[in-house]
Amino acid sequence: MSLTKTVYIVMGPTAVGKTSFAIALAKKLNTEIISADARQCYQEMNIGVARPSVEELNALPHHFIASHSVNEEINASFYEEWALEKIDFLLKRKDAVVMVGGTGLYIKAFCEGLDLIPAIDAEIRENIIAQYEKLGMRWLQKEVAVKDPIYWAKGEQKNPQRLMRALEVMLGTGASIVSFQNKKSIERPFKIVKIGLERPREILYERINQRVLTMLQDGLEAEVKSLSKYDHLNALQTVGYSEWKEYFEGKISKEKVIEKIQQNTRHYAKRQMTWFKKDPTIQWLDAAIAKAEDIRLQ
Repeated sequence: MSLTKTVYIVMGPTAVGKTSFAIALAKKLNTEIISADARQCYQEMNIGVARPSVEELNALPHHFIASHSVNEEINASFYEEWALEKIDFLLKRKDAVVMVGGTGLYIKAFCEGLDLIPAIDAEIRENIIAQYEKLGMRWLQKEVAVKDPIYWAKGEQKNPQRLMRALEVMLGTGASIVSFQNKKSIERPFKIVKIGLERPREILYERINQRVLTMLQDGLEAEVKSLSKYDHLNALQTVGYSEWKEYFEGKISKEKVIEKIQQNTRHYAKRQMTWFKKDPTIQWLDAAIAKAEDIRLQ
């Protein structure tokens, strides 16, 4: 594939305005959009993941939106392989493709490749999940700190999914997940242009709070209730869905649920910005005034 072909990646925190900007850019380039969102790919999840509207999806072809089931195991490794295959197909017909999303690990996997971790026995993970559900976060943190002190010193200590992953790799391979880190990124056979959208924190947080209220008006509660049979799946362990459990059990009020979703979404946006700001190759734009016409085509 020629290096004259280009993938434009539009990234940034949730609610910053990535979708509308990406659509405008894709229209300018006469091309299609690939999502880089770890939750919008699920058919069963719509309102709580802020899936693009029907009008937006009809504006031009989108890929990796409502394309898979929550029962499928979708992760960064899967996304890397899937997105590269789709990009290869699209760039045979187009000079450029637009990728848009806020899942930093998926974007990193696409741009640089991921570490090659051997397949782990599913029983190991199932046992870890069972113990975590029974004994809680403190048990999980202690297990990782003792069994994989290398990861514990460098990794996310409050993210249960990351902790369980670190523990399963250690138990399954006898080596720290850190030891599988790829020190050299993979060169892709096309240009990559990274565009970051940002807004002042107080404005972004206002947009997040309002988006959550809009989700409630659009039927988020009913959507979450309809997915209760999937509560045990990783796909549902996410902001906008996991906060409802205590409400359905009669332990907290709906107002508290809304407050927790807003707070957790703000925290998520902060983590996204921390991740993206570490990448010096991203060209940052003010989302309030950024226009696709301002992007110089590579």
